Amino acid sequence: MTTSSFVDGSEAIQDSMAKALELSPVESHLHPEGSFDLADHPVPTGLEEIWRFTPLKRLRDLHKDAPLDGDHHTVEVDAAPGVTAVSVPVADSARGVSGYVPVDRVSARAWAAATSVFEVTIPADAEIEQPTTIRLHGAGIEKAGAGHLLVRAGRFSRAVVVVDYDGSATWAENIEVVVEDGAHLTFVTIQDWNDDSVHVVTQHATVGRDAELRHVAVSLGGDVVRASTSADYRGTGGSVEMLGVYFADAGQHIEHRLFADHTAPRTKSNVEYKGALQGQDAHTVWIGNVLIRKEAEGILTYESNDNLVLTDGAKADSVPNLEIETGDIEGAGHASTTGRFDDQHLFYLQSRGIPEEEARRLVVHGFFNDIIRRIGVPALQERLVASIEAELAEHVGRID
Repeated sequence: MTTSSFVDGSEAIQDSMAKALELSPVESHLHPEGSFDLADHPVPTGLEEIWRFTPLKRLRDLHKDAPLDGDHHTVEVDAAPGVTAVSVPVADSARGVSGYVPVDRVSARAWAAATSVFEVTIPADAEIEQPTTIRLHGAGIEKAGAGHLLVRAGRFSRAVVVVDYDGSATWAENIEVVVEDGAHLTFVTIQDWNDDSVHVVTQHATVGRDAELRHVAVSLGGDVVRASTSADYRGTGGSVEMLGVYFADAGQHIEHRLFADHTAPRTKSNVEYKGALQGQDAHTVWIGNVLIRKEAEGILTYESNDNLVLTDGAKADSVPNLEIETGDIEGAGHASTTGRFDDQHLFYLQSRGIPEEEARRLVVHGFFNDIIRRIGVPALQERLVASIEAELAEHVGRID
């Protein structure tokens, strides 16, 4: 395996810090100040902008002082030929190579508590057809645990990495993704937890010159899932596509917070998330943030979120934000919708002899189809369609 295209962790961190200093200062709630010092992250009260939607009482004190030394989980790895996937002690790892600095208390606590880093490395110039899959299975919620994952795609490589969560866990985590110049990486997370799980994860990606990242988030299970995902750019021509699908049942809280930070000229970002909700107190939150800095001339960005509310008692919050510091851009926009079934679609299908329940299923599948077909991993697409069908089969009789 060739890893010479990667600089070591300390040099990369210094380079990232120097790069950050070169950027124009930004005073914005879209760009929170990061710190490794836990003292700089007071315990949230729920009044803070970044925590106001999160049910803090259900986090099992991940945001306070719950010990993060639990080991009630197992990890299985199916690494594609040519890909290295190993656990490395923190002291020997390249943690921080993405330039990420914790921006909230849970992230800072997970950073401090992690004793090892799971590193996935795709060699430079490699074209890997088979996905690399990491499966984390939780075996209990009594003790909270913390993890750290680092995925690095070498220059001009092409690969798919999937992280699959299931079982029961109380889990805090940081994920770093580095896409080197000219590389193409599809990175997928599937949160298919049991209904008693709590998962708070912060992900940060940095994208090189003319590199492409397709980030896919699938959230189906868990009691509380809060995923914060950010991306920035290390060179011109970088492209980030963030796709998301989520389905919340009664009592579930699923929260996605996205941040595209355009730190280089002629870069692109496209954020598209779709969610469905059903059952009493099902709650989804989508926050889409885009920051276009002075340096980011000629960029193109768009973000959208669509929510389909299937029953009474479910609630979707959707907040797109766009902040522009330069007038020299190619295009920027955002959109958000939340609504119930389109009666005209149902009438159209029923008028052609399709039973009402089947018509409702078809409408939901059609709602998700545009995103599912763009994931680009056939096995995952089939699994997602089956999971949505299972969710609908459980409640279809009560859909309004």
